[in-house]
Amino acid sequence: MIMIENGISVKYEPFKEIIIMERTRFPTPDKLARFVSIIAGGKLAGLYWVDGVVFLYFPLPASNQIIAKELVEEKKLYWSFIGYSPMPKYSPTIETKEKLIVPVIDISTDQVLQAVAKWLKEQE
Repeated sequence: MIMIENGISVKYEPFKEIIIMERTRFPTPDKLARFVSIIAGGKLAGLYWVDGVVFLYFPLPASNQIIAKELVEEKKLYWSFIGYSPMPKYSPTIETKEKLIVPVIDISTDQVLQAVAKWLKEQE
């Protein structure tokens, strides 16, 4: 914890657990990108890339009182869905055969998402 001169403290407390309720492995990044473009309804949506896995997740909103309590007190995060595909080399975009271009963000420095990527690789 760092104490700043005006009395504000900054503290890092990562999540202790991520609970994934549904997962779908797509055979290729292209098929995942197609899925993303469909569910986004033509709006720009992106994917995350970490350690050879590209994915998209949907967290459950913390508006539910039980989920909010788990989030704050237990450091548990609930994801309703994660779609993923192996992608050994990072690329800033994925182009589908329909010529849709989906951006990909390299977020491999995030420790929480590194744990998720490792778990996803073990699911194969």
